[in-house]
Amino acid sequence: MSVHDFDLLTLADVAVLLHCSKPHVCKAVAGRVSGCPPIPSVSLGRRKLVRRQSLISWIEANERTLADGTMASLGRGAAKRT
Repeated sequence: MSVHDFDLLTLADVAVLLHCSKPHVCKAVAGRVSGCPPIPSVSLGRRKLVRRQSLISWIEANERTLADGTMASLGRGAAKRT
């Protein structure tokens, strides 16, 4: 692995890529989003960083889970309660 293969993202970068807020990403990293596995991260003091490849793998795993129909929650606004 070379230094060019090691791409770290801040939580703000992850929020932009996922089209959500930074506080929501913080909750996802901490594992506090219902029906969603934690986003893998690296701690550097109080700072959290996410490897780009880990984020891509996390997204792909969530897509497979959705395709299998086993995800408990699709998130805000995905399904309306009656």
